[in-house]
Parts: sequence; C-alpha cells; structure tokens
Amino acid sequence: QVQLVESGGGLVQTGDSLRLSCAAAGRKVNAMAWFRQAPGKEREFVAATRWRGGNTILGKSVKGRFSISRTGAEDAVSLQMNNLRPEDTAIYYCAATVRSVIVSALGDQVTYEDWGQGTQVTVSS
Repeated sequence: QVQLVESGGGLVQTGDSLRLSCAAAGRKVNAMAWFRQAPGKEREFVAATRWRGGNTILGKSVKGRFSISRTGAEDAVSLQMNNLRPEDTAIYYCAATVRSVIVSALGDQVTYEDWGQGTQVTVSS
C-alpha cells in the first residue's frame, strides 16, 4: 500500500495562485494524479502525470491555468494552480498507482488504488 501526504491547501482570493504538493511512500509508484470534489458534486479529474514518458494531462476546466509536475526523481508531484476562480473551490485529492498506466487511462479514478486524505482549497470572490 502507498501512503500519500498532501499539503498546500488554503484560502485565497480570485486570481491568486496556490501550489499543492503530494508525496508517496511505501511502494514505488508509476503515476500520480489530482482529483477534486466540490460540495454536492461528483469527484472531478484535475491533472495527472506518469513517470514513463513523462506524460501529463489536464482536465478541461483547468487547462491553461493549472499544471502538474513531478518533483525531481521522487515519487512526488506538485499541482500549480494559477488564476484561481471560486468554482475551483473543492477538496483536492492526490492519487497514485503502482501499476503501469496508458495515457488514456490517466484521467480515470479507477486507475488509482491509493488516495490521500484531501486538502481544502477555497477561493473567495
């Protein structure tokens, strides 16, 4: 099992930037992702990256504003969020998989077997 530790959430204003981090421990992972869930809504894909090939993908609602990157050669990722909007308010969850993943599956929740506790991001208008 992989343990995931998230950090970096908080309260910001519209247009601000925020950086979330997630570190994995316990087993070697092959891909990591961020999902988010707002009150009363389903969990939504935000961003993902896999170590093989360095592929990254972003959810439609965050393209052009968010980016995901691996922290060096570690099993850790950062989510850089720019130009934040009130609709970005949600609990952000880090996820990871030890399995090999094809690019087209990076945005699927079922790809990931380990999940973090979540970190709250609140964007005020």
